[in-house]
Amino acid sequence: MNTPILLSISVFISTILLLAGMLSYHGVRRRQKQVVDKIKVTEEGLILDTKREYDSSGQEIVRGYFQQFISSLGNRTKPKGEKEISGLRVSLLQAGYRSHRAVLVFFGYRIFFAVLFPIIFFTGKLFFLRTVPPGTLTSIAVMLAVAGYYSPNLWLKIKTNSRQQKILEGFPDALDLMVVCVEAGMGLDAAINRVGEEMKLRNTVISEEFRLMGLELRAGKLRREALKNLGIRTGLDEVMSLMTLLVQTDKFGTSVAQALRIHSDSMRTKRYQKAEEIAAKLPVKLVFPLIFFIFPSLFVVIIGPAAIRIFRILLPSMGGH
Repeated sequence: MNTPILLSISVFISTILLLAGMLSYHGVRRRQKQVVDKIKVTEEGLILDTKREYDSSGQEIVRGYFQQFISSLGNRTKPKGEKEISGLRVSLLQAGYRSHRAVLVFFGYRIFFAVLFPIIFFTGKLFFLRTVPPGTLTSIAVMLAVAGYYSPNLWLKIKTNSRQQKILEGFPDALDLMVVCVEAGMGLDAAINRVGEEMKLRNTVISEEFRLMGLELRAGKLRREALKNLGIRTGLDEVMSLMTLLVQTDKFGTSVAQALRIHSDSMRTKRYQKAEEIAAKLPVKLVFPLIFFIFPSLFVVIIGPAAIRIFRILLPSMGGH
């Protein structure tokens, strides 16, 4: 057995043992923490709920051993600076993840995929790739580790863009419902709650955001702060401009229904212009598929029979002369 195969087997076994040791260590720490939490709860005279477990901050522990392991990895590898963590927390909110452990899970998945991708590569090499130079092997492993480390960032970007697109698609309809509710005599807070209920079947993302804003208003938060939080959670300029407009309307006492109607028309116009822009770019995007895929097929179909007749008739006659 040659040296690269022995090196691959050693790396694979070492990685498995390392992960097993980390899992065992995390299990022991988790059981110790559970015992300490139960003792604290008992000493304080609180009622224990046997169906749910709570951590020291009173929040429900993430169910599932794997999620707890990922959270522990993220807790050990998260950056010390609060600025980076707060920026990531805003990005996770815009993607729809509001759990307090979402940041830890994100950093945990970074480390997990950075280790998993090289392990999969070394495992596949044992069965499919017999002869690979050690330098190439190391380079591929490093590139896979870097790709695994940054893959959660790419996934978060895709998730955020998809969610924002859903909000843009249904926001004009939500504004129309708000106009109807306000013109019917409802207050802005009641209209927000009503729209959140009515949009549940049409657009669940907008329904969740409006209902969350309604809960913030019920909890006593100022309207301008609740509107500002909605703009931050969506991360869209259209929504932020509407929130600014509503704050100014509430401040100066102007008509809320008229402001909502004007902004709804503006968003519909922008959506129509965006569709026109996509349609205008379509001919340019079709150039390369036409040149490389459609035109060769047309040439074969149109010129092919004529070329065959030329080779069969004209070339033998020219050779006879």
